[in-house]
Amino acid sequence: MISFNYETSFKLARKSDYSKWLSLVIQSEGKKEGDINYIFCDDDFLVEINLQYLNHNTLTDIISFDYSVGNELHGDIFISVQRVRENATDFEVSFEDELKRVMVHGVLHYCGYKDKSAKDEKEMRLKEDEKMKMFHVEQKKI
Repeated sequence: MISFNYETSFKLARKSDYSKWLSLVIQSEGKKEGDINYIFCDDDFLVEINLQYLNHNTLTDIISFDYSVGNELHGDIFISVQRVRENATDFEVSFEDELKRVMVHGVLHYCGYKDKSAKDEKEMRLKEDEKMKMFHVEQKKI
């Protein structure tokens, strides 16, 4: 089950669309959906997580903790909404697209994709692009 939690005033619109999309991404990678918690927060909150658990005193847009067991994905994905907004401006993309990229990035880590080397980072970006294309909002019939 995918759940959305908030440590900031930001609230994700169309939660069910995001849940369905992320479930499809997981299935497309041959994995099973377990409990995945998204925690939306601000920079200060994420810096504290970074310091406490990873001993890094840096800003980041996402930190994911992977508790997966075999093919069943479980984890906590912390996302700084502030960082996503700033990155969207820097990369000249919409906030929603940058948010989707970061959200799927965490799931792709759980699927085994890395981003520490240039080669791995390139593969991760290609996978993010591929999975973002899977996001579809159903149009309501009038």
